[in-house]
Amino acid sequence: MANKATSSSSSSPPVVADETQDWMVGAGSGWVEARTSCDHLNSLSSDLLHLPTPDTPCSRCQNPVENWLCLCCKEVLCSRFVNRHMLMHHQQTGHCLALSYSDLSVWCFCCEAYLDAQIILQLRPIHQAAYILKFGEAPPLPQL
Repeated sequence: MANKATSSSSSSPPVVADETQDWMVGAGSGWVEARTSCDHLNSLSSDLLHLPTPDTPCSRCQNPVENWLCLCCKEVLCSRFVNRHMLMHHQQTGHCLALSYSDLSVWCFCCEAYLDAQIILQLRPIHQAAYILKFGEAPPLPQL
């Protein structure tokens, strides 16, 4: 990849930024690389094939959108962008794994990272069950 020059004042030489470095860290794109392992998977509920539906409202404020499913106890709570009930649930209970019903991403509050639910074998059935509930069909096979 080529380098790109960024402008600066006319008295200084241009600063050169490496596009490869930007691409690798996802700078400017909002891209985040999900983790392929997590030390907190032992806290998953033993019954995650029977999930609440994606339209289940927050159990505390009844908000109908932007909700997360606690993967430890299966409670549905709203995101930090609504009333922060899932974040408060984590802080009060220590439950650290949650699935977003908006985009089916999995977040670990303890790792402070997204987890790759199609690569991590313990999360794959949960992702598949949630995908079927949300879209009415099985998810496409992951590109490994």
